Amino acid sequence: MLRSLRKYGFIYSLFIKNSLMSQMEYRVNFLMGLLVETSYLFAKFLYVIIVYEAGLTLDGVPIDAILLFIGTYTLMTGLYWGLFAINFVQIPEHVRTGSLDLLLTKPISLQFMMTLRNVDFGLAIPNVLGGVTMIVVGWRRLGLPADAASIGGFIFFLVLGLFVTYTLFLIPQLLSFWFIQIAAVNDISNGLFELNNMPMMIYSKWIQRIGVFVVPVLLITNFSPLFVLDRLHPGLFLWAILSPILLLGITRWIWSKAIRNYNSSGG
Repeated sequence: MLRSLRKYGFIYSLFIKNSLMSQMEYRVNFLMGLLVETSYLFAKFLYVIIVYEAGLTLDGVPIDAILLFIGTYTLMTGLYWGLFAINFVQIPEHVRTGSLDLLLTKPISLQFMMTLRNVDFGLAIPNVLGGVTMIVVGWRRLGLPADAASIGGFIFFLVLGLFVTYTLFLIPQLLSFWFIQIAAVNDISNGLFELNNMPMMIYSKWIQRIGVFVVPVLLITNFSPLFVLDRLHPGLFLWAILSPILLLGITRWIWSKAIRNYNSSGG
């Protein structure tokens, strides 16, 4: 197992290196991508400005905590689009054109190759930097302890949220093995991710329950801030650990069904 982890860790480092080299060949496009994504980032700051001007509190959460939630959402947006979505959106094209045939011949995991091969630094860098900045500012304004337990717990739930993001938003793309057009499904899944652009406390209790326990999209960006604010109940703590495992099992099952259903370009 350790040998496999080292092998795939090395391969992923090559993916990152190749992606960076490829994007540096077209520096103007790369810089334009950074500029466009930075403009979207400033639009996210409007959420913060509006909330601060309104002076609102959500379920007893202090106003400065909004920075933690929006910062976490911004950070995870950069990681999702930069690491995963750039690969996910190519899956239907691989299936439709038959280019999946070539990937099937590679001596490594097909899922690993298809879902992690490319990294978009132009999408990731502005959001990651902007998100971390908002988190740090919010953390300081709230006077939260900057000890190993708090920071480690925050990062731990970020990692769990990243696993949920990977599995939850890979599943809609796998429908392309059965259906030709899945644009509507993609629109719905993207809309689900956008539910995280504000703290989940703004939603009704039923929406919160569905977004945490049925389709755990709200787990992605809400649990890390709730943990450092000491508002994460023990039951939610346990669910945050179990849900990525369950989703990974479901994803692997659907993946195996999808690959068996695939017809190569050669028939």
